[in-house]
Amino acid sequence: MTLVQLRYAVMVADKGSISEAAKALYISQPSLTSAIKELENEMCITIFDRTNRGVSVSAKGDEFLAYARQILGQVDLMEDKYKGTRERRSRFSVSCQHYSFAVSAFVDVINEYGGDKYDFTLRETQTYEIIEDVSKLKSEVGVLYLSGNNEKIISKILKKNDLIFTELSVATPHVFISNRHPLVDKDVITIDDLEDYPYLTFEQGDYNSFYFSEEIMNSYDCKKNIKVRDRATLFNLVVGLNGYTVSSGVINDELNWQNIVARPLKLDDDMHIGVVQKKGVTASKYALLYIERLKKYIDIG
Repeated sequence: MTLVQLRYAVMVADKGSISEAAKALYISQPSLTSAIKELENEMCITIFDRTNRGVSVSAKGDEFLAYARQILGQVDLMEDKYKGTRERRSRFSVSCQHYSFAVSAFVDVINEYGGDKYDFTLRETQTYEIIEDVSKLKSEVGVLYLSGNNEKIISKILKKNDLIFTELSVATPHVFISNRHPLVDKDVITIDDLEDYPYLTFEQGDYNSFYFSEEIMNSYDCKKNIKVRDRATLFNLVVGLNGYTVSSGVINDELNWQNIVARPLKLDDDMHIGVVQKKGVTASKYALLYIERLKKYIDIG
């Protein structure tokens, strides 16, 4: 087994295609196929299932690739420290809930370390996928929150996946509404105030339990509910329908809609916002800066 073979396998998994991976690696498709087959034979596992539609990662391959990403990540750290390699492409990946401060911190990392060549990934995604991404080292850092409602369940899942949660800030829940919303002049908004307005939430796919919800109020029975996938759609509906969502209250005017405002929500719970990382994995310089800037933007908000 070689580092080259591991890089090949990870690239195939990331691209989801032998041919696309071969193009990215600047090698021929037969050479890549042969290298992957040799790796599978040596390790006595099937990393990729072959179908007429291409390749997909097998169950055992998923576990193998998590180890491969960990090894390659540590090799990259060693090269940065001892070789001072500047020509190598910068790589960093984050999976997060839909927070503007997570985007702001990501921008700072690219501006600081991107250089002439980089391959960075920011995934605003579902809560369970954040945990899965970091567990399999598809992402080095995950960003999510814990609360009184979800802490027991989420902490159990994190422990099962050998992940650690580091709290960065405790936020009071806020309602995000349009600056023309009928409730905009209230200093504090209550659950009863919101009863007649549409509640916008991010859908969680197969893991739709309120434990995985991005919105701390999701255990309440609201009359009007709309689930969406992305932040832009959510804000459009907040404005167009006089709807609302519930989040940390941290708003970045440059990245969020300027006609969205935050108002405190009267709720007996807090959002403990933090990062998820794989236990035992040394953080890269990108991750360290990212976490530092996350805390900065949360505190500013």
